[in-house]
Amino acid sequence: MKTRTLLITAVVAALAVVGLSLLGNNIAQRQAEAKYTVLRVADINETTVDPAEWGKNFPRQYDGYKRTVDMERTRHGGSEAEPGPAKPGYVGSRSFSRIEEDTRLKSMWNGFAFAIDFREERGHAYMLSDQRETERTRQRKQPGACLHCHASTTVAYRQAGLDNGAPGKLTDSLTSAAGNEQLMKGFGVVNAMPYADATKLVNHPVACLDCHDPKTMQLRISRPAFIEGIQALATSDDAVPHLPSIVTWRKGSRAKPYDPNVDATRQEMRSFGCAQCHVEYYFKGDSKRLVFPWAKGMKVEQIMAYYDEPKFKDNKPFADWKHKVSGAEVIKAQHPEFELWSQGIHARSGVACADCHMPYVREGAMKVSDHHVRSPMLNIAKACQVCHRYSENEIKERVATIQDRTHKLMSRALDATVGLIADIELSMKKGATDEQLAEARQLQRKAQFHVDFINAENSMGFHAPQEAARILGEAIDYAQQGRLAVTRIAPVQQVSKQTK
Repeated sequence: MKTRTLLITAVVAALAVVGLSLLGNNIAQRQAEAKYTVLRVADINETTVDPAEWGKNFPRQYDGYKRTVDMERTRHGGSEAEPGPAKPGYVGSRSFSRIEEDTRLKSMWNGFAFAIDFREERGHAYMLSDQRETERTRQRKQPGACLHCHASTTVAYRQAGLDNGAPGKLTDSLTSAAGNEQLMKGFGVVNAMPYADATKLVNHPVACLDCHDPKTMQLRISRPAFIEGIQALATSDDAVPHLPSIVTWRKGSRAKPYDPNVDATRQEMRSFGCAQCHVEYYFKGDSKRLVFPWAKGMKVEQIMAYYDEPKFKDNKPFADWKHKVSGAEVIKAQHPEFELWSQGIHARSGVACADCHMPYVREGAMKVSDHHVRSPMLNIAKACQVCHRYSENEIKERVATIQDRTHKLMSRALDATVGLIADIELSMKKGATDEQLAEARQLQRKAQFHVDFINAENSMGFHAPQEAARILGEAIDYAQQGRLAVTRIAPVQQVSKQTK
């Protein structure tokens, strides 16, 4: 009995020693992994645009980046390919047409390029090819400014800047004085170029170099329109408690303009990187300079007030185009995700865009951001359940409820806006003058921009549900006010009847 006990004890002790040894080796291995997170295989610098080169040093991140070709839909969005063969002249499959799915959008955008072609958004991997292939760039002349959010433009801007007299060399750090001057100079040059010429300067969609310093890997801002836009926001009176670095800057001397690459916190940069593109914008003047209209703030009415100032062409309010049917001077809203997010609970709670759309994943001892940028609804465990301790079904249902309600309200706002356009058209046929229709057209302008603000935004209201509902409620109100304004043009209608 003693011999058996001693034997069992010896075996257990041996197993324990082996286990401890394996554990020690595992800990050492994980510590080594944590210490050496970069494989220095490729020599990347400020001229390395191709993500595949970066992928040699950062294979985990590059693997996620490549997966943005995936096409998987969510309840109110996604990137599913259009069924059937691609249209002749196009590369690969195309996403389905939003204007064919909802013809009210065609009516609202009548006379503008979006009434020709507007499709469901696809993954980041397609952002450049989809822009090159859309009928909006094939049938209408567009400026080089369009590349700002669809291509890796950092090197293209800097090279254009150097070619037009900016100092330094292309290998200078982007955030150096020379690098910044090259960037801003080239930005203006490329903006004004015809799109057909400008697109020849780029070969990749948004890439690693646009968001990361090639030496330190730190996040950085490379888009001039965002730099200028966030500086304008910083000097505005708009309360931005979700952006603490701007609050701090405002309390300082303001001797230098707010600089996100210097002043922003790392958590803010995890949203600013996305906000370089996912925003409202317009092209300014004949130079087509891309501008983010934040000088008065980021709320829809503040942006509208900015556009309404008589400071644009011929000292008139800004308009993207004159509506082909109603004659109203109207504006096309563009994917204002950053603006709507700024009004929501996640922003106020310090949650960044990347926390949900590029959540951290752990591989061995390393924690990296998932570069497979996509809807949180396709990655609930890592994107949502880190903070929200509910079941996956519960989270899906909460999101679905918010988005379904927003969608229904948006549909009513679209009905009201399209109804106003039809009323104006009928009144014009009956002889109403421009002076008599001025009020109704101004209300169409407001209604249309408000409903389009939510239609163009890609969360179907989820980024700020109460704000989205407020905006759509005001859109309905503006449209109905416009319809009432048309009914007050009774004398003209009466005269028309008498002359028949």
